[in-house]
Amino acid sequence: MSLFRAVYSSRPFGYDAGMLNGILTDARRANLRDGITGALICRADIYLQWLEGPEDMVRAAIARIRRDDRHLEVTLHIEEPLAERVFGDWDMLHDPAATWIWTQKEVTDGAIDRATPDEITGFFFKLRDATAAAEGRG
Repeated sequence: MSLFRAVYSSRPFGYDAGMLNGILTDARRANLRDGITGALICRADIYLQWLEGPEDMVRAAIARIRRDDRHLEVTLHIEEPLAERVFGDWDMLHDPAATWIWTQKEVTDGAIDRATPDEITGFFFKLRDATAAAEGRG
């Protein structure tokens, strides 16, 4: 089975802890069912998510996200084959502090529109490595 990854950003609509918990619960359930792993960096002004798994399942997940009224302005930044899973240990790793991305002012000023795929990917590698180290995996 070939692996595929997609990385998107969106703007939260009605962001609060309850909504975030709902998104994480829904994502983890669907991802477990569909063989998808990934990571979500989120806060009140931005969601940035990495999904990896079978291409048809990742594309179906993106389609569901586009229909989800909790996400506004869904923008795909990366869609490509993947040699191996980066987040294979997590159905949906979550960075509650959103520590690896731009400031709120930078987001407001359009940082996501200027970001390169390497910059976006770098956020996720930092999150993975820090989480693995904290969990004794790295």
